[in-house]
Amino acid sequence: MKHFLKKYVEPILPLYAVIPLIGSFLINSVVYSTTMALCADLPHYDFTTDLDRMVPFVPWFVYIYFLSFPFWAVNYILIGRGEKKQFYQFLTADLSSRMVCLFFFVFVPTTNVRPEVTGISFADNLMRMLYSIDQPTNLFPSIHCLVSWFCFIGIKDRTDIPVWYKSFSCVFAILIFISTQVTKQHYLIDIAGGVLLAEVTFRISRRVQAYRYVQKFYERINAWIINDNRKRGDTIA
Repeated sequence: MKHFLKKYVEPILPLYAVIPLIGSFLINSVVYSTTMALCADLPHYDFTTDLDRMVPFVPWFVYIYFLSFPFWAVNYILIGRGEKKQFYQFLTADLSSRMVCLFFFVFVPTTNVRPEVTGISFADNLMRMLYSIDQPTNLFPSIHCLVSWFCFIGIKDRTDIPVWYKSFSCVFAILIFISTQVTKQHYLIDIAGGVLLAEVTFRISRRVQAYRYVQKFYERINAWIINDNRKRGDTIA
């Protein structure tokens, strides 16, 4: 396994970042799916405003909505390729944000009313598929907007990433925000909650030492699973 990782994975992503990024994905999935099941029978709040009702339903924006997933994967890998201390600070912010999401999903469960999709285009069919696999719950704060903004702020100060790609990441994150609105997956307050949560947890993680505990935990996991004992980056920064 170690030989495979060194040959095929390490040229793309430092080995110390592999398990933490997998862990980030699993934690996100558990928080989202577990709270949805746990709160299924509880009363849900609808934060729809008159301004939200004025936003048109635009099915073709579902393409942007689905393109967010490869965008997240690429940018999280780029973040994993950065300086080790900054990576673990980012990972701490990512983890902290999901704990806040967990709190809101359990104690302030939210929902909305989706429009009926009557069209027959490919985008309309994708919308129907999206609505069938993603229930209108766990809306505030929006994880879709949270992760998309993380993808931008996680690389915006990096000097090794081209300015054009950082600009693209910012613009694409905003397009994802718009997609959550015009596909009626989220409402305005969900965007605000996601972006604010990303900014707060990211800034705090860079000012406190909590990342050291996250780093120590994953270094033990790495030593056990991939036996990554190289001198470079073995000690906590």
